[in-house]
Amino acid sequence: MPHLVLQWQPAAIIAACLAVLAAACIRTHRARLVAAGRFAGEAALLFGLFALWQYAGSFAVLPSSGGLPRARWLWHAERLLHLPDEGTVQRAFLPHPLLIETFNLYYAVLHFPVLIGTLIWLFGWHRGHYRHVRTTVVLFTGMSLLIQFIPVAPPRMLSGTGLVDTAAWYGQSVYGSLGFDADQFSAMPSVHVGWALIVAIAVMSASRSRWRWTAAGYPALTTLVVVVTANHFWLDGIAAAGLVAAALGVQRAAGSLRVAWLTRAGHCAAAGTTRTPSPGPREGAQADVGSGLGE
Repeated sequence: MPHLVLQWQPAAIIAACLAVLAAACIRTHRARLVAAGRFAGEAALLFGLFALWQYAGSFAVLPSSGGLPRARWLWHAERLLHLPDEGTVQRAFLPHPLLIETFNLYYAVLHFPVLIGTLIWLFGWHRGHYRHVRTTVVLFTGMSLLIQFIPVAPPRMLSGTGLVDTAAWYGQSVYGSLGFDADQFSAMPSVHVGWALIVAIAVMSASRSRWRWTAAGYPALTTLVVVVTANHFWLDGIAAAGLVAAALGVQRAAGSLRVAWLTRAGHCAAAGTTRTPSPGPREGAQADVGSGLGE
């Protein structure tokens, strides 16, 4: 299968070109071009973030050799938590080649286009929701990058679990090699699941259609796909959901602090502009008398 994943180099080039286009449009001070420039600027930010995510995937704070023991620890932790065995779930789908190939393709190419499409939809038709969702994407992806500096192998690399690399079976692997490539040691957390959850929340919040609740199926299906293809553990998806919740919590706390600060600043400004009451008639008459006596 052709390598359909956008690499960090072209993503960075696209981000740079969009940033230049945005600056040029905004400098014209023409309403339509300024609007186009703002859109290009937002797109540049997202492509830049994607490029950083892809580039950072080749780095790790700790040696990649520790990725397998950490994956083994996650496997045993899931058994202690009585989570479903990923191998049992995968074996239920393996007899269906067309479904497995669809899942492989889903994992390889769908997550980023769906996220970008959702953000374009919000920017164009639900601008009031756009900034909040965009910030959630940035915060979640940034936190995920920090965690992914600690290598964790995907479950398909663990021996003795019964799991197979479905993409390798059908020649659909998005990786350059099937060996221990450092790019593959970023299983924790699952960015696929996190982005799918953000998309679902955005659609359910912004849309007024009676069908908007079906968007909840997107992160559920994504979780199933990453497990069946043995690219992630259940805990990778749970960790991603926790980070999305943290990103939303940070924004809510920041909003509360901002409101409190603006309220306090407003009170201080009001107190500073309060004028001293002008003297009444009696006080004015006494001042005039005193002035006359002085003369």
